Amino acid sequence: MASEITGKTYDWKLLKRVFKYARPYKGKFFWSVVLTLSIAALAPVRPVLIQRTLDNYIFFNDTSGLLEMTILMIVLLLLQTMIQYFQTFITNTLGQSVIKDLRTDIFNHITKQRLKYFDRTPIGQLITRTVSDLETIADIFSQGLISIIGDSLTVITIIGVMIYQDWRLTLIVLIPMPFLMVATYVFKEAIKVAFQQVRTQISLLNTFLQEHISGVSVIQYFAREDQEFKKFKEINAKHRDAHIRSNWYYSIFFPVVEIISALSIGLLVWYGSKSILNNQVSPGVVVAFIMYINLLFVPIRQLADKFNTLQMGMVGADRIFTVLDTQEQTPDQGKLTLPKIKGEIEFSKVWFSYQQSREMPNDNEWILKDISFKVKEGETLALVGATGAGKSSTINILNRFYEISKGEVKIDGVNIKDFDLSFLRSQIATVLQDVFLFSDTIQNNISLKSDDITLEEIIEAAKDVGAHDFIMRLPNNYQYNVQERGATLSAGQAQLISFIRALVHQPKILVLDEATSSVDTETEELIQKAIDKLMTGRTSIVIAHRLSTIQKADKIIVLDHGEMMEMGTHQELLKLNGYYKRLYDLQFSSLGINKLAD
Repeated sequence: MASEITGKTYDWKLLKRVFKYARPYKGKFFWSVVLTLSIAALAPVRPVLIQRTLDNYIFFNDTSGLLEMTILMIVLLLLQTMIQYFQTFITNTLGQSVIKDLRTDIFNHITKQRLKYFDRTPIGQLITRTVSDLETIADIFSQGLISIIGDSLTVITIIGVMIYQDWRLTLIVLIPMPFLMVATYVFKEAIKVAFQQVRTQISLLNTFLQEHISGVSVIQYFAREDQEFKKFKEINAKHRDAHIRSNWYYSIFFPVVEIISALSIGLLVWYGSKSILNNQVSPGVVVAFIMYINLLFVPIRQLADKFNTLQMGMVGADRIFTVLDTQEQTPDQGKLTLPKIKGEIEFSKVWFSYQQSREMPNDNEWILKDISFKVKEGETLALVGATGAGKSSTINILNRFYEISKGEVKIDGVNIKDFDLSFLRSQIATVLQDVFLFSDTIQNNISLKSDDITLEEIIEAAKDVGAHDFIMRLPNNYQYNVQERGATLSAGQAQLISFIRALVHQPKILVLDEATSSVDTETEELIQKAIDKLMTGRTSIVIAHRLSTIQKADKIIVLDHGEMMEMGTHQELLKLNGYYKRLYDLQFSSLGINKLAD
C-alpha cells in the first residue's frame, strides 16, 4: 500500500521499466519527441514576427511588408496547428499501444496465479489495476514526461529569447516568478495527496461494487438492500469528497497564477512605457514581451498539473508492476508430455496446509494429514466426509492449484510436478457443484473457444449426456447466449452443459465435486446417466454428500479433519460399523423421517 500513500514521481527505475514497453513503438516515440521539440522551438517565433511587424511595417505604413508578415504568420499558425495535431495524436497512440501490451501481460499473469492468490486479493482491486490504473500509465506518454520536457523547453526557449531581446525587461517580468514557483510547489504537493486519495477511493468503490453486484441475490434474500445502500452512499461520498478536494486545489491555484501573470504584465507595462518614452526600447518589443508572458505562464501553470499526471502514472505503474512481480504461479518446471496416459493415481504420504509461508504449519492448520491411496486405471474413487474434511483440497492438489507440503502425488507412476502443467490439467476434467458459465453461447461455453472442438463433436456429446433436446428447444440452439454465470438456465441445465464440456475435452481423469447436490431428483436421474457416460473408461474421483450416488464406487475413502479414517467398498465399510456406517445411517434415517413427514 506504500505506493498509494507516497507515490514515486522520480523513480527512474520504474519509469525505465514503463518505457521498455515503448520499445516496439520506437517510431512513434521518436516522432512524438521530435514534434514536441518543434513546438517548443516555434513557441517564441510569433511574438518576434509581431514585434517586427509593429516596429518595421505598421509604424512606417508599409502595407506590402505588412501583407507579407501576415501571410507568414498565417503559415506559421497552420504549421503549429498541424504539428500540435500530430504530436497529440502520436503521443496518445503511443500511450494506448503501451497500455494495450501491459493489459495483455497483466491479464495473462493474473490468470496464471495460484488460487490462494485470489483467496486473499479482492477481485475489484484487480479490476482497478487492469483498467483504471493502466489508463494513468497512458497519461505518462500523452500528458506526462514528454509534455513536461516540451513545456520545460518552451519556458527555457522563451526566457532565452526574452534575455536576448532585452535583459532589463526580462528581469522586470520575472520579479513575480518566485511567488509562482512557491505556489506551484504547494499546489503540486497538495494535489498529489488528493489524487492518491482519489485512486484509493476508486479502488475501494470498484471492490465494493464488484462484490455486491455479484452477491446481489444474498443481499435480496436477507433484505439487506437498505443497509448496503447506506454503506455504498458512505463510500461514494468519500469518492466524491476526494474529487472535490482535488478540484478545490485547482480552483485556488489557477486564479493565483492569473494574478501573478497580471502582476508581471503590470510591471512590464509600467517599466516598458517609461523605456519607450526614453527611447530605450521599441513599442514592438513591449508588445512581444506581453505575448511572451502569456506563453511563459501557460506551460509553467501546466507543469504542476503534468507533474501530478506523471505522479499518478507512476503510482499506477507501481501498482501494476507490483501485480506483475507477484510470483505465485504454480511452478511449471516439468516438461513431460505423453501421447496418452492411463490415469492411474497415487497419493503417497501427502500432507497439505494452506499456510505454506512457514516451513512447518501448526497441527490445527493441516488440511490433509499423511494421506495415501491408489486408484487404478478406470477405477472410481469416492471421497466422503463432513464439510472441511479435506475432500476438495484433495482434488485441488491433484490439479496443482495448490502445492503439497510433504509427500508425493503421482499419475501413472510419474510425479505430477514432472508433467508440463498445461498437459497435466488437460488430462483432468473437473465438474464442480457451482457451475460457472461465461456470458457467451452454449457452444463457446462448452468448447471454451478451442479450435480443436467442432460443433458436431459438441452435439454428439450433448446427445450422449441427454442434453441435446433441451438445447434444441432454446432460441438459436447451440448459439443461445446463456448470459452472465448462466443466469438464463436452470441449475440442472447448467450442470449438464458442464458435463458436455468435460466430455468433449476427452480427459483421462474425471473429477466430480458435489456434481448432483444442487439439483432436483428428476434432474439428478438425468445427470446420473450423464455421469455414467462420462465415467466410462476413465479414472474418476467423486465427492458426494449423497451416499446413494457412490455405492458403486470401486473404493470409498472416509476423511475426517484431513485424516483417512476408513477405506473400502460400500459393503466393506458398512460392515466396519464405523464412520461411514454412522454417516450412512444418519443420512438415510433423515430421509426416512422426511418421507414420513411428507
